[in-house]
Amino acid sequence: MLAKLSPFFGRHYVSTGRMIGSTPVADAINRKLEAYFQPIHVEVLNESYMHNVPKGSETHFKVLVVSQKFEKLPLIQCHRLVNEVLSEELKNGVHALSIVAKTPDKWDTTFMTEKSPACRGGFGK
Repeated sequence: MLAKLSPFFGRHYVSTGRMIGSTPVADAINRKLEAYFQPIHVEVLNESYMHNVPKGSETHFKVLVVSQKFEKLPLIQCHRLVNEVLSEELKNGVHALSIVAKTPDKWDTTFMTEKSPACRGGFGK
């Protein structure tokens, strides 16, 4: 596995999937993404703190997956694959999942995803 660094989420993470301050759900998401996609880079960010949920919740996530398995697939199919791999988590507590799916040739190590918008309370209030 390549050991690239990317500024995804405004922080640097090692592409081996090791996460700073990881938690049980984030760990499960990371393990499943690693096992299925065999990515050259994967990142999992728990964004639950940005929402109106109890402290320490694991309900809102953003993931970046860079994998050859996305080659020649339309973006919607890439997202469907990620959702399928994480179907158990999505049925059992993960409320929101933001996905960035890239092929190795489309991934730029200087890529920065847009910051997620502030939570508006679930009903846009």
